[in-house]
Amino acid sequence: MENPRPQFALRLLPSMTDFAFLMPIVFLFARMDGARTLLSDGDTGWHIRTGQWILAHHRVPAHDIFSFSRAGDVWYAWEWLWDVLFAWLYMHGGLAIVVLASMLVISFTYTLLFRLVRRRASSIVAIIFMMLAAVSSSIHWLARPHLFTLLFLVLFYGALENVRAGRTRMFGRVPYLWVLPFATILWTNLHGGFFAGILLVGTYGVGELLRAVFAAESEERRTAARCAWHYVCCAAGCLAASLVNPYTYHLHVHVVDYLADPYQGQHIVEFFSLSFHHPMAIFFEAVIVAATMASFWYISKRQFIEPLVMLMWMHAALVSARNIPIFTLLAAPMAAGAVEEWLKLLPQLQIAAWARSAAKSFRQVAAELDEIDVVRRWHVVSACAVVLVGSILFAPAPPRKFRSDYDPKSYPAAALAVLDRDPHSRIFTSDEWGDYLIYRLYPQTKVFVDGRSDFYGRDFEEKYLAVMNVKYNWEKTLDGFGIDTILLPTDAPLAGALKESSRWRLIYDDGISLVFRPSRANPGTQFSANPTGGGTGRDREVTKTEARDRTITESKSKT
Repeated sequence: MENPRPQFALRLLPSMTDFAFLMPIVFLFARMDGARTLLSDGDTGWHIRTGQWILAHHRVPAHDIFSFSRAGDVWYAWEWLWDVLFAWLYMHGGLAIVVLASMLVISFTYTLLFRLVRRRASSIVAIIFMMLAAVSSSIHWLARPHLFTLLFLVLFYGALENVRAGRTRMFGRVPYLWVLPFATILWTNLHGGFFAGILLVGTYGVGELLRAVFAAESEERRTAARCAWHYVCCAAGCLAASLVNPYTYHLHVHVVDYLADPYQGQHIVEFFSLSFHHPMAIFFEAVIVAATMASFWYISKRQFIEPLVMLMWMHAALVSARNIPIFTLLAAPMAAGAVEEWLKLLPQLQIAAWARSAAKSFRQVAAELDEIDVVRRWHVVSACAVVLVGSILFAPAPPRKFRSDYDPKSYPAAALAVLDRDPHSRIFTSDEWGDYLIYRLYPQTKVFVDGRSDFYGRDFEEKYLAVMNVKYNWEKTLDGFGIDTILLPTDAPLAGALKESSRWRLIYDDGISLVFRPSRANPGTQFSANPTGGGTGRDREVTKTEARDRTITESKSKT
C-alpha cells in the first residue's frame, strides 16, 4: 500500500509547471526592470483613459477624444474590451493591479506553452524551449492589449493540436472547431492580433491539403482532405465571427490598410527588424536554428503543418520584431518535438561513445523527472510567489523594481507642475510623451500627437516628424496648429533650434525635459529643477538632422 505521507509532501513541492509559471516573473525582476518594464510604453496610459471614458459613457468611441490636432476625426478604439477591463482594475488598484494582472497573463501564457511543449517532449526539453520562447519574447513584455493575443494564440494552438491528435471535443461534448469562432469574438475585441489566430487555423488546413497531395495511399489522402476541409471551414467561421465588433468590417479594412502601409515599417519601432546586437537576440537565434532544422526534418516525414507554421512566422519575425513572440510561441512545441526525436535516435547512431552515453544518460534523467512530475501538485509555491509579489507591489514604499509608475527619468513627471498651470494650452511633444500627457492630464489637456499611429496616419506623422527633425517649414506647422507650449526631451534635435530661435524661450529645464513658450508672451520667470543647468548634448549640434526619420520613434513601441 502506498504511503500517503510522502505523496502529501510531494504535492506541496513545486513541479515543472510551477517553474514554467514562475520563470517569467523571476526573469522580469532579476534580469529586467521589474514593474517599470511593463510600464515602459506610454500607450498603457491612453488605453486606461479610453476604458474609463467607455465606462463613463456606456459606449465605444467612434471619434477622437484625446487630441486637439484631429479632434472629432474617425477613430477605431479596436482594443476597447482590454481598455474596459484594465480601466476597471485601475480604478480599484491603480497601476499596481495593472502590472500584476499583466504579469499573470504572461505567466499563464508561458505555463500553457510549457504544457503544450510537454505533449511532444520530456519536461527538461519542454522547459528549455519554453524559456527560449519566453526570453526571446521579453522585448515585448508591456502592459498592453497584445499580451492577450499571445495567450489566445497558445489556446488556439492547443485546441488545434487536440483536434489533430483525435481529441476533437472539449470536455467530451463540444467540438473544438466550433469553440474557436466564439473565442475569436472575444479575441477580436481585446486586440487586433486576432488575424494571427485565423491564419493559424488556415495554415493547418493548407498543411493537411499538402499531406493529401503527397499521400502515398488513397485512404490517407481522403482523411487529410477531410481534415483540411474542417480546418478551412473553421478558419472561415473565425473570420466571420471577427465581424462581431463595434466597427464590423470597417475594423478589418482599417487594420489591413494600417499593416500594409510600408511607412509604418520604416518609422514605427516595433515594426523594425530586431538588431542582432540586442542581448536577447542569441535566444531568438537559437529558436531560428532549431525551427529551421526541424522544418526540413518534418518535410522529410511528409508533415507539412509544422514547416508551414514555423517558416511563415520566422519570416514575419525577421521582418518585424513585433512578430518574434508569435514565432517563438508557435515554433517552441514543434521544434522541441523534433529535438526529442533526435535525442531518441542518438544512442543508435555511429557517433562517439561519449555522445551516445550522454544522450542515454540525459534520457534516463528526463524519464525519472517525468515520473516524479506526473504526481499532481497543489502549486502552493506559485500561489505564494504571486501573493508575495502582489504584496510588495502594493506596499507603501516598494523597492525600485516593484514601483508601479512611469520612470521619471524617461517621462516628464516633474514638468507637469508647469504644464498644469495652463490646462488648455496647445502642447507639442513627442508621441511617447503625448501618451503620458493623456494619462496624467486628460481630460483638461488635449495632445498634439500620441502613440495611435494608425489614427494619425502617414500625412500627419510626416508633418510631426518634420517638426521634430527641424525640417523645412517646421515653424509653419507649429503656427498652423496654434502651438503655444513645446515639451521636449533634452536631446531632441528641435530643442537646439528652439534655444537659438528668437520666437521661443526656455521656461523650464530639469535635465530630463524642457518646456518652451513663445517669446512674445509675458517673460515671467524661468523655472529650473537643475540649478547647474544640467543636461548634456544640448548645444547647437543637436539640431543636425539624422539621415532617416525613424530615430524619433525608436524610443517607443506602438500598438
